[in-house]
Amino acid sequence: MVQNSDRLISGDIREEDRDIEPTLRPKFLEEYIGQEKIKANLSVFIEAARERKEALDHVLLSGPPGLGKTTLAQVIANELNVQIRLTSGPAIERPGDLAAILTNLQAGEVLFIDEIHRLNRSVEEILYPAMEDFCLDIIIGKGPSAKSLRLGLPPFTLIGATTRTGLLTSPLRDRFGVLAHLDFYDPGELRQIVLRAAGILGVRIDEEGADEIACRSRGTPRVANRLLKRVRDFAQVKGDGSIDRDTAAMALSMLEVDSVGLDNIDRKILRLIVEKFEGGPVGLETLAAAIGEEPETICEVYEPFLIQLGFIKRTARGRVATSGALAHLGLVSKDVCQQRQEAFSFGGQAKG
Repeated sequence: MVQNSDRLISGDIREEDRDIEPTLRPKFLEEYIGQEKIKANLSVFIEAARERKEALDHVLLSGPPGLGKTTLAQVIANELNVQIRLTSGPAIERPGDLAAILTNLQAGEVLFIDEIHRLNRSVEEILYPAMEDFCLDIIIGKGPSAKSLRLGLPPFTLIGATTRTGLLTSPLRDRFGVLAHLDFYDPGELRQIVLRAAGILGVRIDEEGADEIACRSRGTPRVANRLLKRVRDFAQVKGDGSIDRDTAAMALSMLEVDSVGLDNIDRKILRLIVEKFEGGPVGLETLAAAIGEEPETICEVYEPFLIQLGFIKRTARGRVATSGALAHLGLVSKDVCQQRQEAFSFGGQAKG
């Protein structure tokens, strides 16, 4: 079974990313590419906090993996000129673990909790008074003789990151003063990210080569940087070391990443729906059995991007391939797709 983190075009972090990401991450807001509205708002909040000499309000960053939530948290700490402590929800197993972290914070510091939706509920309850009143409630003893002790904490900023906002409890979500949802990047922004990364890595690349990588990066900076590394290898071995459009297209085709960022598994799913099930509708369980994956994996790993591209639709009767999917697979021309789409719109009888 293929895990999402094993795929080249996955937004999840891989071991190979850990070596290079720290060197590619921007340090300040002016260097951070994309997410313009979020940056504009954060710059105001940060400047106001600095002028009042107060801790910044707690910040919740949400969005799919690979869009730069951890990077943005570090940028915020740099803008505030304070230290940042990094941890994750699964790493904080007991209330005592969180208490140890909180009591070691200095005034104004940033505590970043990745995957905050995975916090243990007993740990989460410790956060409530810490976020709201900057205090820590500790229970000493057990049974009737147990006593509650309240310890003061220095003002700090909690930055939480999550890919699953819906899994956060309302009490925790409501304690964040700043909510920011990161969106997928457009090709122009990804081109700038690729060009910047290439400059840092010392890779020769032209704008057309950067465009080719950007268009196949699924709107995700982490994927763009990963593909740049892979294309660099092909350019070094099979070319003169520089990356242009032809070199990038050749390398990415060999890596089985097509013009819109689909890999071989994505295309296999589309072909199954189109060829074996006549375009659908096909039930999730049937589709999962045909591809040899769990239904949850189909729903959470493969389908979101295909739906985002408009290649499949979820209906009450099952999954349906769209005319866009047929055109992408080269099974029908764009003109035929347009005719089918119009027939479906007016008659409601045409099959996907």
